Amino acid sequence: MECISVFDMLKIGVGPSSSHTLGPWRAAERWIKELKANNTFDKVESIHVDLYGSLSLTGKGHATDYAVMLGLFGSDPETIPTDTIPTIISNIKSSKTLVLNNERALPFNPETDIVFNRKFLPFHSNGMEFTAMIGDKKKKSTFYSIGGGFVVKEERTNHKRNFEIKCSFPYPIDKGTELLQFCNDLDLPISQVVLENEKSIREETEIDKELQRIWDTMLECMYIGCHTEGNLPGGLNVRRRAYDMNQNLKGVTPYSNPVEWIYSIRSTEVKFRQIIKWVSCFALAVNEVNASLGRVVTAPTNGSAGVIPSVLMYYLVIENHDGNFEDIKKFLLVAGEIGSIFKKGATISAAMGGCQAEIGVSSAMAAGALTELLGGTPEQVLIAAEIAMEHHLGLTCDPIGGLVQIPCIERNAMGAIKAINAAELALDTDPKNVKVPLDKVVQTMWETAKDMNSKYKETSEGGLAVGVNMADC
Repeated sequence: MECISVFDMLKIGVGPSSSHTLGPWRAAERWIKELKANNTFDKVESIHVDLYGSLSLTGKGHATDYAVMLGLFGSDPETIPTDTIPTIISNIKSSKTLVLNNERALPFNPETDIVFNRKFLPFHSNGMEFTAMIGDKKKKSTFYSIGGGFVVKEERTNHKRNFEIKCSFPYPIDKGTELLQFCNDLDLPISQVVLENEKSIREETEIDKELQRIWDTMLECMYIGCHTEGNLPGGLNVRRRAYDMNQNLKGVTPYSNPVEWIYSIRSTEVKFRQIIKWVSCFALAVNEVNASLGRVVTAPTNGSAGVIPSVLMYYLVIENHDGNFEDIKKFLLVAGEIGSIFKKGATISAAMGGCQAEIGVSSAMAAGALTELLGGTPEQVLIAAEIAMEHHLGLTCDPIGGLVQIPCIERNAMGAIKAINAAELALDTDPKNVKVPLDKVVQTMWETAKDMNSKYKETSEGGLAVGVNMADC
């Protein structure tokens, strides 16, 4: 049985991509630990990195080369001041020197020492190989970024299972049916079953602290996105829209920080069309920050990071003005568990399954979580998740220019709206009348992913990526 914590599904990191940025960043960190464990770190004379498959084809747009350098430099994606990233990268490029783990200065030219290889490694489309020169010998190590910031080293016969993530939950869950069985046997809501599992590996005070940190990061991300003007980097000249939307919607109530911002929205009379605009604004804000190498929470990926915070924000500012940390806690616990079911039974990697594996999964996570907060039963929570995914099946990943901007940013807004709609449909659904259970849609998503042409899996070789000329943007 594979155990995946909520904190595996919701990670704090730097944009724009969990698989192409956070994953390679973490892989570089792991390689350094490997060198130290083998007592070879102090003997390394030079280093070289090869990127393969999707990491190569869309790596430039996803800042994969930046992520590799930052990981090798020893920076932590959870804590690095994001405004220092351009300076660090510029210094490496100009000096042609990289201080490995901020300890040893080595010759390093990003133009020649990071190679984008178009070929795919057989195990996974997001492969990378780190090489250390020690005398006349080459020490190589291969890693795979399998989505959501997860990195694996060993080849597995079934790549959907990550055998490096193991624990012993009291209520092990692979499928929705198993989750419902525990809820029925224990007479507990989904959030409480998930909490009991989390408590088996950490104290509840630590759980609360980490969940608060995750929410604070989400809220700060939305706030920054709604208060930053200009165009996004990357060459598409995409104008940030969250700023204008927030300015048009916010009213006259003054505020100076994210918490006051929440209260200012609550105090504004919000009509139906404005609700849609606010939810879209929250989602766009997150992914505009993500697209500019800002700090976000993978939920379950960076490319889909805007769906969950925007739906949770919707609950707090529209549905329940008395919402508090306990509501946030329940929402994130349920969302994390639903995401883990998709990861175990299918994939959360766009490079493996297209955008259905990112926006589709995040929409399902948000829909289920919102349903519990709105009073839904465990059965209705899974119905909401199923509805949300069912209507994302087949969604391709075809980013223009390999950038996590078009159509990625807008898709977060669409995924959030679908999540809210799915929750409302589920709340009016009698579980006895359900024809498509969650486990069936998870299986269907995986079958669809395997059938999908590789050019629609985060390679920028099909769809909008080739149908729209960057020069026209």
